[in-house]
Amino acid sequence: MSHALPAHKPFELTPEQLKEYVVQYATNPIYLDNEEWENDDNPYHRQLRPQVLPYLDFSRVLPRKEILHYEGLAAQRILTSIYEADLMFLPKGGLKEKWNDFKAYYNPSNRVLGEIIRPSLEKFAFGFLDEEVEVSGQWTKADLETYLRALQDKDLTQPSLSETAIKKSADPVRAAKMWLIQFAPDFLSEASPMLRNVLGYYGAAQSEWFKIIIDEYGYGVHDTKHSHLFERTMESVGLRTDVHHYWQYYLNSSLMVNNYFHYLGKNHELFFRYIGALYYTETALVDWCRRAADLLTEVFGPDVDVEYFTEHVGIDLHHGKMALEKLILPLVEEHGEVIIPEIVRGYEEFQLISDIADRDFATQIAWMDDGPKNKELHAPVWDAISSGRVTAPVANIVEPYRELSNTHCHDGDELCHIVSGTMKFVAGFESYQILEAGEGTVIERNRLHGAIIDSEECVYEIHSVGDYRACL
Repeated sequence: MSHALPAHKPFELTPEQLKEYVVQYATNPIYLDNEEWENDDNPYHRQLRPQVLPYLDFSRVLPRKEILHYEGLAAQRILTSIYEADLMFLPKGGLKEKWNDFKAYYNPSNRVLGEIIRPSLEKFAFGFLDEEVEVSGQWTKADLETYLRALQDKDLTQPSLSETAIKKSADPVRAAKMWLIQFAPDFLSEASPMLRNVLGYYGAAQSEWFKIIIDEYGYGVHDTKHSHLFERTMESVGLRTDVHHYWQYYLNSSLMVNNYFHYLGKNHELFFRYIGALYYTETALVDWCRRAADLLTEVFGPDVDVEYFTEHVGIDLHHGKMALEKLILPLVEEHGEVIIPEIVRGYEEFQLISDIADRDFATQIAWMDDGPKNKELHAPVWDAISSGRVTAPVANIVEPYRELSNTHCHDGDELCHIVSGTMKFVAGFESYQILEAGEGTVIERNRLHGAIIDSEECVYEIHSVGDYRACL
């Protein structure tokens, strides 16, 4: 008598289960809102704003046009916390009073809950790539090599939108610090996602990849470890280097860039996409690092430590060559042309994500620079609302002294109108406007911001106007 096994069904959460587990994960005390703008030497605190999560839907794929909406930011923050539970973080000043937070972050319940919701959040956050990137046609090894080597011959010397935004900023020092902060999630634990792919057994390519990782870790010499070089850069311009000290200033797209490599490394079926993305980043970073060193020196003067970037000019030229000649081409030779579309896809996907991050950062800097202008725009927009020419949904809010609205963004333009009291409205690192009774500011869609109350009590209104220009 034979007993047929039931057909295999992939594990999948219902939308209701997903929401329940996401909220359960994020209500861990270490993920609750902060009372200060920055985290003080505590790598386990990551503000996930759990009070908002019951109203978000992570059971779908976020379309490209909505990728910078608040749901995207919320998902990237949660994914960062989940991925990094595989890594080891210790406070610079020792565990001492942070022992309970250490245990709360690494305990099995936190990790298991994270793994249960991770696949759904990854589909939500990165599923748009299925629509945006398509690899078609028959590829040969020769086609692939020609396609990839073309990047080496491409003119990559032109400044990015982010670099241009810093140079043209009303406050280049502030903008450049905000820029460095965006790299901290990746650079302070540099090469950690890569390590996921050098475990196991797959021949000579495995050892070649490990050579790249050894370079990133300074051949075991801490002073030359790349993450330590980046610490010196941050310290030289007066920034803190404790992990996620500036969590509240990370842009959605900055987290996406870092999480993309964790996403590929965590899901080994995407192994070949990783090596395509690896080749792109190692090759493109050569000129970018050269320009970054020059830009930081121009902004901060000769005392800024740019060895992190100058070191990468030489080493990434070598790594790009290694990725192509020692990893990609040998793997194609060994495993056949079936893996080529995945390699190309990883290359194209990371190029797209890098472009999204570049545009997002440049837009944020422009918005930070426009703080005074956005405050002035309050008057005409408020006039349109108060006169009845424009009607918009409104939230009436009363908050006490020192109440901190942890950073977030909105999916449409909003008007903040102060009825009474004083608010410090924050649009980014060291960027703020003081708003008194009768004043306010326009909040542009997708722009990271927060606020803190500077009076005994503050009564204010948030009007969801959709597009503020329609009120002018």
